[in-house]
Amino acid sequence: MKKTIFALMTLALSMASAKTYPVTLYRPAVVAGTMLQPGEYSLDLKDTTAVLKRDKVVVQCPVKVEKMNRKFDAPSIRYAVRDGKNYLQEIRLGGTDLKLVVD
Repeated sequence: MKKTIFALMTLALSMASAKTYPVTLYRPAVVAGTMLQPGEYSLDLKDTTAVLKRDKVVVQCPVKVEKMNRKFDAPSIRYAVRDGKNYLQEIRLGGTDLKLVVD
């Protein structure tokens, strides 16, 4: 019983440390080798890892978190085009001063 309670407490603490942000992709984009379709995603940020989720699609990728001089009014996405495909390059989190650079 004590092990179960400890496991649940650990899981709750790890989930509490991750922050979730809404992100909209307006075009298909490659992230960590996976092609994501346009649409609404939730982005969980934990340390230097971003997890994009939509329905049953879950993609995890390392990011460099940069603190900017000002807050962003709305979320925005920057893409890099290579070989005719859009690669997710940068995510600016709306309502924060955080910019995520995708590795």
